[in-house]
Amino acid sequence: MAQIQAIKGFADHFQDSSRLFEMMEATAREVFPRYGFGELRTPLMEYTDLFCRGIGTETDVVQKEMYCIQDSKGRSMTLRPEATAGVMRAYIENGVHAREAVSKFFTIGPMFRHERPQKGRMRQFHQINCECLGPKEPEADAEIICMMMEFLGKLGLKNLTLQINSLGCASCRPQYRKTLHDWLAALDQDKLCPDCKRRMETNPLRVLDCKVPTCKELTAAAPVILENECPDCKAHFDAVLRHLDAEGVPYQINHRLVRGLDYYTRTTWEVVSNEIGSQGSVAGGGRYDGLVEQLGGPAVPGIGFACGMERLALLLEGRELPEVRPDFYVAVLDDTCRDAAFGLAQSLRRAGFAGTMGYESRSMKATMRQAGKSNARFTLIIGTNELAAGTVIVKNMESGEQREVPAGEAAGCLTIA
Repeated sequence: MAQIQAIKGFADHFQDSSRLFEMMEATAREVFPRYGFGELRTPLMEYTDLFCRGIGTETDVVQKEMYCIQDSKGRSMTLRPEATAGVMRAYIENGVHAREAVSKFFTIGPMFRHERPQKGRMRQFHQINCECLGPKEPEADAEIICMMMEFLGKLGLKNLTLQINSLGCASCRPQYRKTLHDWLAALDQDKLCPDCKRRMETNPLRVLDCKVPTCKELTAAAPVILENECPDCKAHFDAVLRHLDAEGVPYQINHRLVRGLDYYTRTTWEVVSNEIGSQGSVAGGGRYDGLVEQLGGPAVPGIGFACGMERLALLLEGRELPEVRPDFYVAVLDDTCRDAAFGLAQSLRRAGFAGTMGYESRSMKATMRQAGKSNARFTLIIGTNELAAGTVIVKNMESGEQREVPAGEAAGCLTIA
């Protein structure tokens, strides 16, 4: 019978890689609550229309990358390709806006996009997301960026660059879109890639995000959005930068930074690394003041970011994590001792120790070899003599010292000075 393999772009994570993910999650749960963020868990699957309306029908995500299925009633449902739209749906559906003026959520979990798998980019990938709903002030922008950079710093990541831009608002961006469209229309269209030709008509800003070298070169002198913003957007962005300067958070203004989703307005940013190849973005976010209203909710401003955990894991590869060792290994020398060994292991776990028992009865030599492979700090040995005496031999695997103690006192021996 043929062996069944994992789906392309879907990875298994055993203990080594899982520990990196656990460390990221633990750091998030340490840092984010200090800024007032609480954890929210949303479904992996939503109605497809949520993402069409939230992300934008002209984005690559909606047009090319979503995993959609139909249920028995013909309704289209999609495995979430990003977290923000689901958070907005939960926020609106549960009337959170009526209970609190400011809501701060973080989510951790898998996302799904059907794209070409490559290093740091899987079809099932994992993200840490933060969303702040309610405040329109620039202090909220600066605060969430500072929180993100603190989180990345707590992970021990270095050589990261914060790139930042402003995308304007509903008042000034339409005029900029027209200015940009007219400028693009004057270019040699044959030199633009097919995607950029389409984007030029549907969302000209996305042309600036194209990674095709010829398109990047051709549009290098495109009009800059920061030079076309309204006074309110300019004042907002200046305040954000002022706060980042005051907190000593370095940044680079990137005039081509528009992000890949349509809902962003005003402040937008990415954190990039030059240590993981072409897919250098490890985190990014921005303000989305019209998104809640666009999804059927009230006119509530919002801002948020996402960190790709697989990308972060690439930067954390080789990082020395604290050693995880079992406290004990219960060695069974004879089948008649198995019940006693099982009971001893359970009593040690109830006392707060971690470990396992040797399920198979072995010779002393084989038992100690297996105990060594377990990497346990102590080996507890039960043979027929110990069973008859109600004792256990406790061996310190670091010092080699061993002693025989009553079985009921074994837990008190599992410490190293």
